[in-house]
Amino acid sequence: MGQTNSAAFDFTGTRVLVTGATSGIGHATATAFARAGARVMVTGRRAGAGDYHVDLAAFNYLQCELESPDSVDAVIEAVDGLDVLVNNAGGAMPGGVKEWDPVGFAESVAVNLTGPMRLTAGFYPLLRDSAAAGGGAVVNVGSMAAFRTTAPFPGYGAAKSGLVMLTMNLARKWAKDGIRVNAVAPGLTMTARSEEAMANPKVLEAELRRIPLGRPARPEDIARPILFLCTDAAAYITGATYAVDGGYLAS
Repeated sequence: MGQTNSAAFDFTGTRVLVTGATSGIGHATATAFARAGARVMVTGRRAGAGDYHVDLAAFNYLQCELESPDSVDAVIEAVDGLDVLVNNAGGAMPGGVKEWDPVGFAESVAVNLTGPMRLTAGFYPLLRDSAAAGGGAVVNVGSMAAFRTTAPFPGYGAAKSGLVMLTMNLARKWAKDGIRVNAVAPGLTMTARSEEAMANPKVLEAELRRIPLGRPARPEDIARPILFLCTDAAAYITGATYAVDGGYLAS
């Protein structure tokens, strides 16, 4: 007789917003929610969904530049109901911007911490009014950079560390309103950006030696814990940051 230990999710009718969902972990998360029956909104930096190679037809697309308060506020105003917010958008500064420069540092913090905080705070009334089982849910996507140094990206690391503390503070402040706030901290995940960085076999091998499970994550490996934290099965979980890292922090 065979065995099974799989989990299935049902988010029928749940209203979900996933930021930065045009690739990688964000796209995998948005897709998983949609397949589970949710009504999914996604954000990206470009003007429209058609400006991406990936198919976004299953989602309602909203443009958002997290470093711009006006852009963040426009997204908040465009949404009239919300049960789940996944703050996924962000990343280390691209295009040669040096985070050790104060300007680059500030830009990284704006994208990875200040913008998500503004967006989350703006959605407080909608999350408070959610009728979802387990209440409104926020999941912040952090990073191993919150726990270990990443010398080229001090702004990114500082912002992700701040996101962990913001998660705890929001969880405490909003618990009385039935809003749960948690985070996941992914380890090495094979997205388009990381595949480019890991193209050197020696670099990849060095990274894998630090991961007890011996492989990088797939975006789906991160998406599934995010979905779990938004279910009624996680109704007693708030203020937590879950390392989804293949054991990296234990090494």
